[in-house]
Formats: sequence, structure tokens, C-alpha cells
Amino acid sequence: MFSKIQVLFLQILGLWLLGRFLHCHGLARYTFVVKEAPYTRLCTNSTILTVNGQFPGPTLHVNTGDTIIVDVYNQANYNITIHWHGVKMPRYPWTDGPEYIAQCPIQPGSNFSQKIIFSDEEGTLWWHSHSDWSRATLYGAIVISPKNGTNYPFPTPDEDVPIILGEWWKSDIMEVYEEFLQSGGDPNTSDSYTINGQPGALQPCSASDAFKLMVDYGKTYLLRLINAALQEILFFAIRDHELTVVGIDGAYTKPYKVDVIAISPGQTINVLLEANQALDHYYMAAKVFSSVDSEDLDSVNTTAIIQYNGNYTPSSNTSLPYLPSYNDTNALVNFTKNLTSLADNNHPISVPLNITKRMLFTLSMNRVPCENDSCSGPQGGRLAASVNNISFVFPETNILEAYYNNISGVYGDNFPSYPPTIFNYTGDDIPEAYKIPWNTTEVKVLEYNSEVELVFQGTNLVGGGDHPMHLHGYSFYVVGSGFGNFDNETDPLGFNLVDPPLQNTIAVPKNTWAAIRFKANNPGVWLMHCHLERHMSWGMDMAFIVKDGEGSDQKMLPPPSDMPPC
Repeated sequence: MFSKIQVLFLQILGLWLLGRFLHCHGLARYTFVVKEAPYTRLCTNSTILTVNGQFPGPTLHVNTGDTIIVDVYNQANYNITIHWHGVKMPRYPWTDGPEYIAQCPIQPGSNFSQKIIFSDEEGTLWWHSHSDWSRATLYGAIVISPKNGTNYPFPTPDEDVPIILGEWWKSDIMEVYEEFLQSGGDPNTSDSYTINGQPGALQPCSASDAFKLMVDYGKTYLLRLINAALQEILFFAIRDHELTVVGIDGAYTKPYKVDVIAISPGQTINVLLEANQALDHYYMAAKVFSSVDSEDLDSVNTTAIIQYNGNYTPSSNTSLPYLPSYNDTNALVNFTKNLTSLADNNHPISVPLNITKRMLFTLSMNRVPCENDSCSGPQGGRLAASVNNISFVFPETNILEAYYNNISGVYGDNFPSYPPTIFNYTGDDIPEAYKIPWNTTEVKVLEYNSEVELVFQGTNLVGGGDHPMHLHGYSFYVVGSGFGNFDNETDPLGFNLVDPPLQNTIAVPKNTWAAIRFKANNPGVWLMHCHLERHMSWGMDMAFIVKDGEGSDQKMLPPPSDMPPC
């Protein structure tokens, strides 16, 4: 008989041998344990949901084209799913992560082994939970290095550093979420934003809680910016330092020098920082962009420090970098419009030119009446959100399983390609009837290899809003954008079909439009939604079903054996 210690040793040895076997066969294995852990910043002493006790969670390091396994163990008290944001998961939507779309959630005490298939992504992506609002603290970076034998399309940096912008509430985030659902109004705003999990020196009780990046004069640093904030688009800058954008959403861009970055929730942006200033301490900082909120947002909320190595006396008064006004839509739009794909011989692009499916999706805030005007939304109503006037209702069985197994009654397949009613989407006087959406579970079916053009049209319903739209399973080319209502006759004349940026998330500010193109060559069920969590909870979601193609390599792969049950 073996002793308990010997059994434990053999188990550990077996896991190590399995890990070595998988590593030698090109399949690395990671363990994510979701559990509560203490958090003591911002004058609080509370517990938060974490992966492996870390906040932010662990960084995954892979190479382009790798496949890995992540064993997710849920030791928390809530249902959990994990999404690999921006990873296309070719033909394998089963472990993409969004609850009740690709899978049922991992219940407390359960586990799920998720195979993550990387294809052409290169640069920075991220992972986060995709159930309720648990992603407030459940997130981390994915660093995708070039394949062995290949290099960056720019001089190799001396060091690379993930910079994750987040958001923090003193209250338990699940309590914030439940109160939000009950009230029908806007949620309580966060108490701070964070940089790599820390609020920075400007926040109460946080003088020692600032992330610090030590740099050497003359070296170049690749900063992997990730906006993991739950609710807001952010501006980001570093005092006295110009940044060179070289990538977005796991794809390379032509180098683009800027003083200020605009980054939406869900987006990742790679920038080069040259440490070429006088030896000193310099603030990096972030603040909110919002075209619809109050001047209370017009202040810097989180900071970190760039500190040069060397013997010197730092300045006694470190100044903040310039950041645009909270409602400077032009600053956001101009940053986005100047992004272009690298589009060289080693990084070719393929913009769909023979469009077979055109769509226009209105992105709207809505208002639903409440009995006795008892809710906290406008005029005593309940706030909602919609795409083409449909406020998406998540089913109790995941749509992918229903589609794969031909289970009826879970969803409808009549999502409209165009809004049901044509009106002045960005006008000031929009009829009250347009403010009430339909609550239903509808998907849009696409034929395999369809070449799709989709225009996101922001509206001014119920005061409008800003919408960073994210599509699972795909990257898309952002071929155009503009203010006001999209004009199908004139606006396409200005589309960039030569080197548009390849993204998985695009910001559509209030009363603007953005046009994207992609080829529907990844079969499965793929969620599309606004990455502001409150808008997603209000119904600004929909899903595409992309049919199988005819070839054996054009069909969805079968599910794993340990899919979580509903």
C-alpha cells in the first residue's frame, strides 16, 4: 500500500509527465483555478474573484499557430466561463467561452478543459470571464510571439510589458450587478480605474499602490495595452513620451506615432516606448472617454510610474500627461481613423471585395415602461439596449449545442439584416415608439464563405451611447467610419480597401457609424456584442451562425467530451 504522501507524489509526477508529453508534442497545458482572494487597496479589505489567486490573472505566453489546453477549475460560489478574446478558434467554437452561446457555465465545484486553437493571431490578446460581471477581476493577458524562426516586423524591443487598464469597485461586484438589474437604471460607477491591478498614487490610501515600470535610458519597450475596464472607453498617455503604435487586436499596423491612445474595452494595442527622456519619474495615466456623461468624468483616475534607472534626484512634482477632455469624440475618431494594416509581403491582408451579404445594424439605447414609473431609468422606465431594435434574451440552453444537435425552441433564425424601421437615427426628435425594443433570441445565419459587409450605425435613441462592438470567432477589416447617418451611396466611395486595420473590436461613438468586412469562413455559433458590460446586460447582443462548408476542412469540429451541463 502507498502512503498518502507517496500517492500525492505519484499524482504530481503523473501531471508533470503529462505536461512534458504535451509540451514535446506542441501542446502546452495550463491550470486556471477560479477562487476568491483578498484585495486590500483603496482603503478596503475585501475578497475578489481571481484566477490562481492573482489580480490581474496569469499571462499566457504562446506562439502564432499554437494550440494549448487550459484546465479551468471553478472553486468560486458563482457560475463561471472563460473567453479567449480575439482568438478565432477555427472550426472549434466549443471552448470560446460566452455562456449560453458556446457553452453552459462551469458550475461551482466543477471543471472544464478548454482547448484554445490559435491561428494567424500575433501580438497581444487577452482572456476574461464571460458570465455576469465577473470579468471585473477575472482577466489576464495573452502574449502571442512570432513563430520560431520569424521576427517582429520592427526592431526587437529590449523588453515587453503588459499594461492592463481595469476598473475597481469597493463593493462586491456581484452585489453591484444585482442592484443594477433590479433598479432598471445605470449601475453604480466604479471607485477607481487601475493599471495592472493598482489604482495609483492619486487615489485615497494608495500612495504605495502604483505600478512602477523601471526603464534604462536608450532602450525600447513594447507595451501591450489592454482595456479590461468593465464600462468605459479610456484615453491613455505617458508624460513627455511619444508612443509608436505597431499592433492592434493581435495584428500588426503600420507604425503610427501618437501622444495619446484611445482604447475601448476589449481592445488591445501594442506600442513602442523609447526611453529617451531625462532621468526622472514620469506618470502614465488613463481617464474616461464618454460622449454622453457628465463633467465628473473629466479627471485622471488612475496612474502608474515610468522610473528611469540611475543615480539622480527625481523631480519633486511629477506632472500628469496631457489627456483629451472626457467628451472629445474627435480625439477618439482621429486616433482610430489613422490605424492601417501593415500589409507587407510577410503580413499580407485579404479585404473582401465581392460582397455577397450586406447588413446595417442600429446600435440603440432603449427605454421600457415600468409599472407606476417605478424604475430608475429615464421617466421612471427601465433602460434597455438593442441591435436592430432586438434586445437579445439569453436562453437557458446554449445555442451552439442546440444548433449542433438540432434542438428546436432555443432560438430563432430571423435576425434582420436591416433595422425594421428607417428613421433619422441621429436626430434629436425620435418618436417614442422607436424606444421600445423586442425581447427575443434571434440569430443571423450566414452561408460558408460569404463575403460580409456590416455597417454599425449608432443612434440617438434615449440620449445615445458609445459602443465598442466585438465579434467572436473573427477579426474584421474596418474599412470606413463617419459621423451622422450612413449614406449607402456616397460613404462607400471613401472606404479604405487597400490597408484597413484588422480588428476584433471597434468603437462606435454616439451618432457615428463604422463599416467592417469579413469572410464567413469559420463555421460555428459566434456572439457579437457591445463590450460595455451594462449595454450587454441590457441586450446589445446577437449571434451569427456560420454554416459548414462542403470540404472536410470547412466543417465544425465535434465537441469535447466534458462540456459543462446546463
